[in-house]
Amino acid sequence: KASDYQMDAASLTIRKAPAAAFVLEIESSCDPQANKALSGLYLSRGIYCTQCEAEGFRRIAPYLDRPDVLAKFRVRLEADKAAAPVLLGNGNLIESGDLDGGRHFAVWDDPHPKPAYLFALVGGDLAHIRDEFVTASGRKVDLRIYAEPGKEERCHWAMDSLKRSMRWDERRFGLEYDLDIFMIVAVSDFNMGAMENKGLNIFNDKLILAAPETATDADYEHIEAVVAHEYFHNWTGNRVTCRDWFQLCLKEGLTVFRDQEFTSDERSRAVKRIDDVRLLRSRQFQEDAGPLAHPVRPDAFIEINNFYTLTVYEKGAELCRMLQTLTGVEGFRKGVDLYFERHDGQAVTVEDFLAAMADANQIDLSHFKLWYTQAGTPELSVRCAYSPKSQTAKLTLTQTLFPSPGQDKKKPLHIPVKVGLVGKSGDDLPLKLAGGGDVAGGVIHLRKRRETFVFEGVAERPVLSPLRDFSAPVRLTTDLKEPDLLFLMANDSNSFNRWEAAQALAMRLLKASAAGAPVKPRTLSAFIAALGKTLADDNLDPAYRAAFGALPSERDVALSIGRNVDPEAIHNARQAMRAKIGAVLGKSLLQLYEALGPAPDAPFSPDAKSAGQRALRNLALTYLTVAGGRSAPSLLKAHYDSAQNMTDAIAALSLFSNIES
Repeated sequence: KASDYQMDAASLTIRKAPAAAFVLEIESSCDPQANKALSGLYLSRGIYCTQCEAEGFRRIAPYLDRPDVLAKFRVRLEADKAAAPVLLGNGNLIESGDLDGGRHFAVWDDPHPKPAYLFALVGGDLAHIRDEFVTASGRKVDLRIYAEPGKEERCHWAMDSLKRSMRWDERRFGLEYDLDIFMIVAVSDFNMGAMENKGLNIFNDKLILAAPETATDADYEHIEAVVAHEYFHNWTGNRVTCRDWFQLCLKEGLTVFRDQEFTSDERSRAVKRIDDVRLLRSRQFQEDAGPLAHPVRPDAFIEINNFYTLTVYEKGAELCRMLQTLTGVEGFRKGVDLYFERHDGQAVTVEDFLAAMADANQIDLSHFKLWYTQAGTPELSVRCAYSPKSQTAKLTLTQTLFPSPGQDKKKPLHIPVKVGLVGKSGDDLPLKLAGGGDVAGGVIHLRKRRETFVFEGVAERPVLSPLRDFSAPVRLTTDLKEPDLLFLMANDSNSFNRWEAAQALAMRLLKASAAGAPVKPRTLSAFIAALGKTLADDNLDPAYRAAFGALPSERDVALSIGRNVDPEAIHNARQAMRAKIGAVLGKSLLQLYEALGPAPDAPFSPDAKSAGQRALRNLALTYLTVAGGRSAPSLLKAHYDSAQNMTDAIAALSLFSNIES
């Protein structure tokens, strides 16, 4: 009866629900064409599409629209066949056919309980490419990627990325796909970028479409990573989902970590770590330091869509990486296995995830949990003192935690710090804590505001290699001198810290030059020589050499200076250093540039090896151009004319914009 319920703009309230289990039927209508929010069900360019995360389903129909309300969905779609010849939904297609009046229907059944935010449907005129994947247990999965007609031929790289993602997830985490079909739909009008709806991922087509004439190597890598990320959500987000939106990092941070590991295995692990840390420092650290700083798991929100932030995603991934550092790769896998064993088909919390990690590895993570509740970036100070008499190296670690909005006082965190002591031969010295403490994997654990760790049996003065692989998301300060950094540039066995030493020394030189201070010619010459040695080392991955040889960006230098930034002085300092590098290393850079040139008839490939070679060749071109004087325009023109792809063309055009020509 009308008196038994109340309907208003925000909700449907049923006053007299039966005491026992009951069936509720609701007939509702909505106007997709009038939906300009692009949340819920909307119509754009003739395509019906949904976006229900975080709270879009309530725009379609009244529902208990919370992530902890899980249900099995069977959806029947009907439409005019001429207007919407393709009808897609979650799960498996169990029935379809024609109806009277030029209409048709499709019935999609998803056997897995899911929250409404994972509901999806798409209807419209779409073309597609098709492939097949055979799971580890021998099941055949139908793979399809849909796009607007005429664009489908640009979907093949995304399909290749999808198949590699599926195989990697089986190999690394033992996770098989669980439906008969997996679909991706790429549309022009999709605000969220990409969405992991069960069995029916929806993407903005910029994250799917790629062709050599219009996509750079960075675009190809980004497509590969995002396709993997949304597929990996099938387990970390869909099969096990969030109890509430405060747990957003539970699915996003964990899945970002998984896609980072995928890219590391598919490409260069060192370069991927460098890229992720650069993003963290240049953007997430700024978020942590500003008025909108918030914990990885926020304790309050007005609008949940405002919390799809770098802190939740990128810092959330760093917390998962620290857990892997604490447990080891095998221990992390054991924790994930137990997590799914306990919670498959459930909506859970960060505490559930940490409990699985702790129980699987027999460790206490109660202190570590503070990372999820305290905002801000800790500052970690590391100081090393060597005693030749006692043959000990004493490391003093101090963490400083700054106030952030709503958190004036903070407790010290559990910070895993991976370290190395490098001897004069370039080899790592054995790590043996006085008193017999554990240094498994070279990791020491800072749990207090200040702690000292003494290593014994250190027969020679070592050079400290601190925070290897960036083992915690902190701002690091050390007492390393310029000769130490030069030594680590040439000798550190940890690829990330070798790059870090080069960046730290380059930053010192650039900041001094930008401030008008004289740069020691001897230091600059030694830096350039060490740079040249690495660039010419054919035993190193070309992508790593390219990352190693790139100077800190003007933005990075400005962020490091902090206040009273002079952009023109930074630009001039950086150009002068690039010109000096190009002049000193000119002969070897030209040889490198010519050696890496593609064969005239070689087909373009976006694979990791080819992309790394292009990156290194274009870095050499950069230094040659900046130092090239009158010969620079002709070199760039030849590079542009011979470019077989957008990466090389843009490299030439961007350099042209910085020279007089």
